[in-house]
Amino acid sequence: MEKHSLPSSCSLVLLEETKKRPLLLSNGNGGGGGGGGNGYSPTAANGSLVPLTADGACDGPEKKPVAVVTGPGYQERETWTRQMDFMMSCVGFAVGLGNVWRFPYLCYKNGGGVFLIPYLLIVVVGGIPIFFLEIALGQFMKAGSINVWNIAPLFKGLGYASMVIVFFCNTYYIMVLAWGFYYLIKSFNSTLPWSTCDNEWNTPNCIEIFRHQDCNGSLPNATMSNNMTCAEMANARSPIIEFWENKVLNISSGLGDTGEFNWELTLCLMAVWVMVYFCVWKGVKSTGKIVYFTATFPYVVLIILLVRGVTLPGAYDGIMFYIKPDWSKLEEAQVWIDAGTQIFFSYAIGLGALTALGSYNRFNNDCYKDAFVLAMINSGTSFFAGFVVFSILGFMAAEQGVDISQVAESGPGLAFIAYPKAVSLMPVAPLWAALFFFMLLLLGLDSQFVGVEGFVTGILDVFPGKQNFRYKREISVAICCLLCFIIDLSMVTQGGMYVFQLFDYYSASGMTLLWQAFWECIVVAWVYGADRFMDDVARMIGYRPFPWMKWCWSFITPCVCMGIFLFHLVNYKPLTYNNVYVYPWWGEVIGWCLALSSMLCIPVTLLYKLFRAKGTFKERWAHLTCPVWGPHHLEYMAPDIKSLSSLSPGTDDNKVIIFESVM
Repeated sequence: MEKHSLPSSCSLVLLEETKKRPLLLSNGNGGGGGGGGNGYSPTAANGSLVPLTADGACDGPEKKPVAVVTGPGYQERETWTRQMDFMMSCVGFAVGLGNVWRFPYLCYKNGGGVFLIPYLLIVVVGGIPIFFLEIALGQFMKAGSINVWNIAPLFKGLGYASMVIVFFCNTYYIMVLAWGFYYLIKSFNSTLPWSTCDNEWNTPNCIEIFRHQDCNGSLPNATMSNNMTCAEMANARSPIIEFWENKVLNISSGLGDTGEFNWELTLCLMAVWVMVYFCVWKGVKSTGKIVYFTATFPYVVLIILLVRGVTLPGAYDGIMFYIKPDWSKLEEAQVWIDAGTQIFFSYAIGLGALTALGSYNRFNNDCYKDAFVLAMINSGTSFFAGFVVFSILGFMAAEQGVDISQVAESGPGLAFIAYPKAVSLMPVAPLWAALFFFMLLLLGLDSQFVGVEGFVTGILDVFPGKQNFRYKREISVAICCLLCFIIDLSMVTQGGMYVFQLFDYYSASGMTLLWQAFWECIVVAWVYGADRFMDDVARMIGYRPFPWMKWCWSFITPCVCMGIFLFHLVNYKPLTYNNVYVYPWWGEVIGWCLALSSMLCIPVTLLYKLFRAKGTFKERWAHLTCPVWGPHHLEYMAPDIKSLSSLSPGTDDNKVIIFESVM
């Protein structure tokens, strides 16, 4: 029996990398022994495997079949116990804090209900196509965010870039959970600590009830009913702001003033990381079960808060303020930019975690239908959360006698200032506070542990290690969590908020995600081939998706991504905190280093691989864009090639040597 080596022009099937010798794979019925899942499911009735063709794989004169079978070195990829596990994990990851605090604010800021027009338009031309692309790519390649780009190995830098971004996200995002956990603990008091001005962290300027309406038309030195003059009231501070800045953050004067550690916050951070570790350490089998609670319970809390919110005085005004359309806003470019960046944030595009989640699907799962269902859940949650938010903000504005625009904020300010203030004004305030912060913790927790899952999956795919290394996953997750925790220690100091905002503004900003999404579309549509990938999707789901997807990947979505990206660059503004503190030049340098650390992965990896390869530029390109298939493609991609059933197990004739390519 002739042994087939890999022709230079065909696609490469790579099961496991070895450094010391070429990979020897035994034929037969798996050869792995035991129940560890290390064999490969045969395609022929007699237990042998069907070889894979290189048909259409690369541009070259030779189109030879490559016979590949598995042995003890290959471990079958884990899959979801139920398909609903995948759906709930995607909901838990993509539906997060951004849906609750960012979308409602952007909706109010950009014309109320009219904001839905650019938002839904960009969902169709950008959000859903890339969301579907990432899930389908992971499902087709059965790999994490790095090895999934074996579909065009020259652009493997896309995988490294997504790993850098998701690592930064995992590092700073968990601080929101630590703050939420801290507030949750403080909620178990008969009197909420942020509702009064008689605490050690309060200043003489603290005032519990503002009466700005009493100052309308009055002199600055006129004394109001709360024994304060209008001039003094202008400088007064709410107890919730003082609790946030003086107690929780104990914020310093600037980025260069590190200050002391907040030990209470450090313990909360440690507790949250422990929770994340035990959610992730056993893989998708355990993660898929946990998300049933963490992804669904926030909806229960949102419904309870909505029912409570609409019964409060001022709720109707708040909701109308949220959805009242301002048609003139459609003429402003910033409205369209905000819609685009919100889609990329809320859909978690470019992080590689969706690819990792898709890689655990069955090969024939209908990921096309899943993408539309998940997109509707995500956007629907954002819109629904707006009613919850603005019913409470309307009540808050009515209580304080101010306009709603003065209490509507975005980001941590909404979660840790506006909401706590609102619940402190409600009857049985500790109950509502505990309920809200428990929801906040769950919303962030599932996003966090799926992000860690995506990062660890990518690392384990690149360094598969030995099959008999029993605890490699547990140790990998522990190292990842510990490393992130060490970096997070810089964010629990008095200057920690400045560090947090630096990570948030640069490391996983709109620019980095747009850059990543742009190249994903270019590589799949123009390097690998949009029609070819549509065929691959059809192999998986049994039918071809609507051609709109192909048109988006090829033309529309890259143009949208690059347009918004260039707008960001042209309108770049230095980072500030609270519109008062301007970051020093060296702080901005650190921020741009965080951004470029992921963005430069793509061109640097591309140039490195091209210079390392041999031959003319055309030959290098042909070799380096040749897909590297995985073992599961044997079963699904080439049933038309002669079977290897004539090989006898246990003899030297059943060995197939697979050499690494020029890559």
